[in-house]
Amino acid sequence: MINFHKKFVYLILFLSAGSALMAQTKSYLTLSYELQSLQKQLVPDKRVAILNVKFVDTLQAQIVVKGETDLPSAKLQIIQLLKDNRIPFVDSLRLLPDAVLGDKTWALATLSVSNIRALPDDASELVSQAMMGTPLKVLDFTGKWYRIQTPDQYIGWMDPAGLHLISLTELDQWKRSTRFMFNSISGYVYDAPNRRGKVVSDLVLGDLLEVESKVRGFLKIRIPDGRYGYVRKSDCISYNKWSNLEPKVGSILSVASQMMGFPYLWGGASSKAADCSGFVKLIFYSQGIILARDASQQARYGESLDFNKLDNLQPGDLLFFGSSPQRISHVGIYLGKGDFIHDSGRVLISSIDPSDPKYSPVRKNQVARRIFNSLNTEGIVRVKDHPWYSTKY
Repeated sequence: MINFHKKFVYLILFLSAGSALMAQTKSYLTLSYELQSLQKQLVPDKRVAILNVKFVDTLQAQIVVKGETDLPSAKLQIIQLLKDNRIPFVDSLRLLPDAVLGDKTWALATLSVSNIRALPDDASELVSQAMMGTPLKVLDFTGKWYRIQTPDQYIGWMDPAGLHLISLTELDQWKRSTRFMFNSISGYVYDAPNRRGKVVSDLVLGDLLEVESKVRGFLKIRIPDGRYGYVRKSDCISYNKWSNLEPKVGSILSVASQMMGFPYLWGGASSKAADCSGFVKLIFYSQGIILARDASQQARYGESLDFNKLDNLQPGDLLFFGSSPQRISHVGIYLGKGDFIHDSGRVLISSIDPSDPKYSPVRKNQVARRIFNSLNTEGIVRVKDHPWYSTKY
């Protein structure tokens, strides 16, 4: 009877407080609906921004704002929503990067390929990858996991073995260092300036290396976690030369053809294995261009093309497939004459021409985009003009 009496008293107090609050404001349900609408408006794509907010009613006739966001302007708008409605509130909304990180709110990927997962769990879905030397924004830490954002704004969780934390000052120092990009499909870092040395690390196309000196055809390099080794100079291209490349269709198609037969990996984005959008992203990155991560994102950017006639397409254009233009699930690179190269089970060549034996009726072409006419527009950024890489920023 005592426990029941206490629960009854708490219920009366809760209803009284709630009634007092709602008497001077709009209904709690209406307010929550407005919050949901505002969140969708501010963050239409949760893959590239964080805005998880909820209002919690309390017994003290006020609302507690809980959750997290990496968007200061979004937090201000949510607070303003409450003020405009004259609602008493307590601000418990966490703004990322979290204070627990101190000044170490940046990182460099330390492995040839570092995995990025959807959740802070070893068993969580692989959503993307970051290659060695990729600059990362660090947003949060829990357990052993770091929540990071990649240069294309993609957000996920990384194991600490895959990154080396740095400050903004250290990032600026890295941007001013002598860097080379590993320009072969695969290779190794050795502990001596010859191929008879022991392997320090493997390498993949797109890895960025800090170079200390040149020794007999090798580069002495420093891996972000402090390891040193030697890489064949002929397998690398200087950062300045790479970032200033004038992208050419021939180079795009040449690199893509070098990965023929390579296996498909959901979430993969390297020359070890990739998914369809990771493959496309890697090929363009090899020419100094950063694309959005997923096919549904890539389909939003670039010059829109009429793909109903093959004559409207040029080699290097991106072809997107799905159940509708709003539901894109696959992407490939157009080669010409109806052929396109893509990663589906393995990297292979298929056709959008129904009369071609390589045609698959399962895939319905929905969108086509041209990249080269849209450099440095939304979703298509040259490395040399990206503030995380360039000393101009």
